[in-house]
Amino acid sequence: MRQKVSLDISKIKMAIRAGIPLSITTYTLPREMTEYMEEVLAAFLRELNQTHMGEYLKYCLNELVTNAKKANTKRLYFREKHLDIFKNEDYEKGMLNFKEETLNNIKYYLGLQKEAGLYVKLILQTRNNKIKIEIRNNSEMTFREYKRVHDKLSRAQQYTSVDQAMTQVIDQSEGAGLGIIIMILMLEKIGLTEENFQVVCENGETITRIILPLNEKNQKDINIVSAEFVRIIETLPKFPDNIAKINRLLNDERSKMSDIATFISSDVSLTTDLLRLVNSATFALASPCHSIADAVKLVGIRGIKNMLLSAGALNNLKDFDKADKSLWTHSYQVAFYSFNLARNFCADERDVIDDSYVCGLLHDMGKLVFETAHPVMGDKVKDICAKKGISTEIFEKLVAGVNHSEIGALIAEKWNFPDIIVSVIRHHHEPDMAPSSNKKLTGIVYLSDMIAHYQVHEVDYYQFDADVLAMFHITSESQLQKISERMEKAFHNN
Repeated sequence: MRQKVSLDISKIKMAIRAGIPLSITTYTLPREMTEYMEEVLAAFLRELNQTHMGEYLKYCLNELVTNAKKANTKRLYFREKHLDIFKNEDYEKGMLNFKEETLNNIKYYLGLQKEAGLYVKLILQTRNNKIKIEIRNNSEMTFREYKRVHDKLSRAQQYTSVDQAMTQVIDQSEGAGLGIIIMILMLEKIGLTEENFQVVCENGETITRIILPLNEKNQKDINIVSAEFVRIIETLPKFPDNIAKINRLLNDERSKMSDIATFISSDVSLTTDLLRLVNSATFALASPCHSIADAVKLVGIRGIKNMLLSAGALNNLKDFDKADKSLWTHSYQVAFYSFNLARNFCADERDVIDDSYVCGLLHDMGKLVFETAHPVMGDKVKDICAKKGISTEIFEKLVAGVNHSEIGALIAEKWNFPDIIVSVIRHHHEPDMAPSSNKKLTGIVYLSDMIAHYQVHEVDYYQFDADVLAMFHITSESQLQKISERMEKAFHNN
């Protein structure tokens, strides 16, 4: 008996919130797997408020995964017949009986597919206000097949309805490509064109890709409600005056190190917080630091400035300690990981090292504030939604964590944080969108955050951004696993 695969909504929400891909891989594509793929697609669209596309994209999904499975079967059939699929003469010979012989012995050929490791893979991802749906199979198209698909894409433009296409397509070979024509007509019904559909061959894979623009009004409404939420949080205090004064002193080029140390030392509470932070296992000093003067010498102006921001933010956010304790643990964990990754991978880049801890600590500040404040702010935010004609579903999406990066960045701007910290908070789920000057630091915080989620099985290795892994020369899951284990052990011993 085949066991039905259960749907994990939490992983779908996590993928949407973080903009990371969801992937489902199958080698034989049984009916249960097709149904599971349909369920995941439906849930994915539901979480994005795009259910109006559901039936059309369900058809596209079934058409593409079936074609991918057929392509894999075809390779093995040709291999069994000792035919070269890339030679025209062999191709024509093989296709004469391909359909009949494989259908009559489908279990045998599906077994061969599994043995050969020929897969069909569905990938779903939403980023940059777009949905990407990909079907991949590791049987690269022949030129003949590639040309045939593109001929059908061009031909689809001639038809205005499915009925017209069915009556005019009379070529019966290989299914005539009617499914692709119908698929393009389906996409047109939701306002798309053949430009939203791509077929490419890369690294031994055939990739069929549908790119769908998200509802622009939906994203605009989310940003409006996020900004209004930050504006009306009455309990969110201004940044502490004592830290603001010290920051002005730190930013004054005429300031002497001794003056800075004296000024900080005059604030007993702040001195205690800074010395506790600088002496923590995170910074691994060779010997304990007992004075602010020593701390300034050891970590420098920029380091002290970021420690002040950390201390000030934590002081301000202490009123939000009703938030899930795991959020606080995660924040400290990502800060620890970020600093240690920066120290190991960016040893010659002092600014990156200095900024890594505070950026890691505050990366989820928006989530922390929103989770705690929304129960009491809910009615006010819903009133704003009503006045602006915005669906209250938008508020529910924010509760689920959507746009928390933007909310955190808006709070950081309210507190006059440096642009680089605001930028990292805003882009820590989309490092490729960060300005070039901040890309490495954003990549460090992204990687630290993903590793923390990886350790509790909320994300898988394939969901890591390949460019970020390459940035830090991580080429395999075993390598990532070793880094993860070392950092997790060090954090828990901290």
